[in-house]
Amino acid sequence: MSFDLQRARQETPGCNNVLHFNNAGAALMPQPVLDATIEHLQLEATIGGYEAAAQAQAKVERVYEAAATLIQCHPAEIAIIENATRAWDMAFYSLKFGPGDRILTAVAEYASNYIALLQMAHQTGAMIETIPNDEQGQLSVEALRNMLDERVKLIAITHVPTNGGLVNPAAAVGAIAREAGVFYLLDACQALGQLPIDVNAIGCDFLSATGRKYLRGPRGTGLLYVRRDLIEQLEPPFLDLHAAEWVASERYELRPDARRFENWETNYAGKIGLGVAIDYALAWGLDNTWQRIATLAESLRAQLTELPGVTVQDLGQERCGIVTFTAASLSPEAIKQALTAYNINVSVSPLVYTRLDMQARGLNNLVRASVHYYNSEAEVQQFCETLAEIL
Repeated sequence: MSFDLQRARQETPGCNNVLHFNNAGAALMPQPVLDATIEHLQLEATIGGYEAAAQAQAKVERVYEAAATLIQCHPAEIAIIENATRAWDMAFYSLKFGPGDRILTAVAEYASNYIALLQMAHQTGAMIETIPNDEQGQLSVEALRNMLDERVKLIAITHVPTNGGLVNPAAAVGAIAREAGVFYLLDACQALGQLPIDVNAIGCDFLSATGRKYLRGPRGTGLLYVRRDLIEQLEPPFLDLHAAEWVASERYELRPDARRFENWETNYAGKIGLGVAIDYALAWGLDNTWQRIATLAESLRAQLTELPGVTVQDLGQERCGIVTFTAASLSPEAIKQALTAYNINVSVSPLVYTRLDMQARGLNNLVRASVHYYNSEAEVQQFCETLAEIL
């Protein structure tokens, strides 16, 4: 399909100011998202926060329908949470573990998730085990299959790790989890909005994601998917009068839908903006934008490989819009600072974000340059030329 790059850039005000290759950190918001978010903040300032929320009820509710369309589920399976980590936590801490229970995770698991796993292991006696990678650097499906037994209670992996272009085989993991009857929690923080995602095809029980990255929504927004036939079995780690109703002096009843994982106070402007961002992504077509992102990223990798002393560090059979590299002559932090002087945005991925993976590969820091569909081929060339000059 053809892609209207001119329109994408015209509707992205930030393209006039920066060369933005930090989309895996926070993408540039498109104008419709910016307008919707600011409009609601102005309404709050004009008539009051409660009153603005009541007046914008249809817009607030739209985010659930949009998110359900995005990942092919029912709106009752969606909770809107303030960020992806808290969404992941709300699912994880609703599960019960005991001594000897096994939790399987990936080598490139994100620090916030792994810290939560460690806390649970310390508190309950559960055990964390890492699924080995295959020869291409992604999670080994065969190794996972061989690790399963009746003590495995959870498989928790990251779809797209924060520190590279690798895309883990999420659907293959889901098939194994379903066959074994094991809970499957998927961190899709870097994937949602970048890759087309169908939770039924993937087979996950839970999926967490953020609004600020490839969905191009406001910061402080995220979502949680919980499979509908599991919801009644799960009690979130904390409750309030939104998640549950105080029905008698000594009794409460949980909401019957995924909103039991939410809490009452929320960022209404952000919630509305997230709904607009999802609708905006859907209007472009995820298959269309994903193809463009992947193509741009491969072009960037190819051009970086031609630069003396530069090593592209991405692993995996399937790779996405996150491109990581190191240079022999300058540290990642020094490269980031130098690029900033040219109004070029990248980020640095440190060892402590994905300790197991980075240690195994002998890496301390990486430059992370992450592209989106509104980036241009000219920007890829400009980036590499500027980097060559800096080096």
